[in-house]
Amino acid sequence: MNKTVILVAGPTAVGKTVTAIRIAQMLGTEIISADSRQCYREISVGTAKPSAEELAAVRHYFIDSHSITEEVNAAAYESLAMGYAQDIFSRHDTLVLTGGTGLYIKAFLEGMDDMPPVPAAIRDAVRAGYAAKGISWLQEELRSKDPEFYATAEIQNPHRLVRALEIFEATGRSINTFRTQTARQRSFKVIKTGLELPKELLHANIHQRVDQMMALGLVEEVRSVLPYRRHNALQTVGYTEIFDYLDGNSTLATAVEGIKTHTRQYAKRQMTWFRRDPDLNWFDARSPEAVEAFVLARLGIS
Repeated sequence: MNKTVILVAGPTAVGKTVTAIRIAQMLGTEIISADSRQCYREISVGTAKPSAEELAAVRHYFIDSHSITEEVNAAAYESLAMGYAQDIFSRHDTLVLTGGTGLYIKAFLEGMDDMPPVPAAIRDAVRAGYAAKGISWLQEELRSKDPEFYATAEIQNPHRLVRALEIFEATGRSINTFRTQTARQRSFKVIKTGLELPKELLHANIHQRVDQMMALGLVEEVRSVLPYRRHNALQTVGYTEIFDYLDGNSTLATAVEGIKTHTRQYAKRQMTWFRRDPDLNWFDARSPEAVEAFVLARLGIS
């Protein structure tokens, strides 16, 4: 247990990348991303990847590591991230883990829980319902049947909604009840930090980021991945709204407002998820030096 992972968590647009890079540079180490979409090479604008300069400043793992033609889930991420960690720890005593995908962070730090089997009939029925009635049907089914899951879910992600509904229909229990198994033993210590901002500032950051995405060519990026629109990574905020626009179902202005609204809602769900962890130490994102001082103190470095 002489190796340490420093987690920098928090909602989208709070400023995790800047703080994570500062900590990594301070410790002379590297970063593993815990973002479920930034691993795909073909989608950079809508995923708000670190800039080329930021990626050059510190080596990042799980950024641009896969093609959109591949499927990556939390279980696959756990395996990949453990390999990344072994590589980094062969050279350094610390690494920085940062991102906003709570399930991926959990997979890295605690391992994935075993889920119950789902009968084929139930699986087929749920997926047929989604195919016929769309994501709004999934959302309403889970809102009424599994409100515990719905309260923190990424509700614009049909893959996760389908999985949660399958588990509920098969067991009569929330998928969350299967996510409370004993954490796997890891061979490293963990220092957990979380970044937050006053709501009005976080919302301003979100709106500014969406406007910047549009200026950088989000519409063109979404158009370029139209053949893969059913991919799980594209069934999320920033892509579904532009798909609707390209389908002629909304105006561009409506799509942009939808992205801003859904991103604010996603950030709120992220905070609900992270707040459940009593071991997270929270800091104002405008004071990265406070995070640095805390990490050094926990590491026993003066």
